Amino acid sequence: MSIGSVLLPRQPAVSIVAAQNSPSWANVETDVAVIVPLSPPGASIEELVALVAADMERVNATILSRTGSEVAMIPEVANHLISSGGKRLRPMLTLAMANLAGYSGDGHVKLAASVEFMHTATLLHDDVVDESELRRGKLSARMLWGNEASVLVGDFLLGQAFRMMVEVGSLRALDILSAAAATIAEGEVMQLAAAKNTATTEDEYLAVIRAKTAELFAAACEVGPVIANRPKAEQTACRSVGMNLGIAFQLVDDVLDYGGKSAKLGKNIGDDFREGKITLPVVLAFRRGNDSERAFWVRALERGEISDGDLDHAVALMNKHRAIEDTLNRAHHYGAMAVDALALFPTSPMKRALEQVVAFCLARSH
Repeated sequence: MSIGSVLLPRQPAVSIVAAQNSPSWANVETDVAVIVPLSPPGASIEELVALVAADMERVNATILSRTGSEVAMIPEVANHLISSGGKRLRPMLTLAMANLAGYSGDGHVKLAASVEFMHTATLLHDDVVDESELRRGKLSARMLWGNEASVLVGDFLLGQAFRMMVEVGSLRALDILSAAAATIAEGEVMQLAAAKNTATTEDEYLAVIRAKTAELFAAACEVGPVIANRPKAEQTACRSVGMNLGIAFQLVDDVLDYGGKSAKLGKNIGDDFREGKITLPVVLAFRRGNDSERAFWVRALERGEISDGDLDHAVALMNKHRAIEDTLNRAHHYGAMAVDALALFPTSPMKRALEQVVAFCLARSH
């Protein structure tokens, strides 16, 4: 596996290497900041993009047509985020799983557009809840149009998503995606309850990200074999791919907040820290720390008393207690389970492309 570096400014330098690359822990004073695996062989979404390109054109056309409204602000706000350069991974997964299941109809296009609308709606709502200033490297919609418009346009997109689900005519697919919408909202509320709470356990945190992030991945993957009327075992396997990939995806995001590049992350480095978010690296560092270290986390995250240098100190504590390395290890564990779930399907270009997507999500630097 090749190694790339992701620099975090102004911190005492620490080397972070995923466990499969090095069994030993390095904590070395250098000018290099955080080192994470970036580009292992086969870590790419390019093959998937090529395989679903024709269907994605139809999805994009559907998205554009369904954001239309006589209320001028609605397409303005919606298209600000929809056209801002997201990879559209979730709708691509819907198309890919329908292909893997041998589906031959048109319903997967509307379901993929529905998944993207659900995702966009949650981002609009998230930015209001988190008071985020940036989204995908641009000013967030709430900074340009205000909180009220962001929430209401998110609601509009959810409404359009459900209209498309109904048009597909699969009651089971509608059930899966509507249940996902409810679960995502529950995850958001769970995260609110856990916010700034350093007593949050790893199990509690994983429950939040299963609901908030992984559930939409799972639903996006499950509906393809459902509308293809494939056996229950295949539906369950596809759901497992999405769920485990979604958890791995979020855990890598957690790590990147303490050592990514702002332009590529689409948000400022350390936003989670400044917002008092309890993510897995924090949970592990807090649990493994001594009394004075725990007092630091309580002061910074629970009370919001953050001084210059505190982000650097937070990263140093995470390095000391292997919190970032172990978060990456857990991400790789869930990624391996996603790949294992694909084993039910025969070898094909689409299966290989999906395996590469898992590697990409683990290795991405943005």
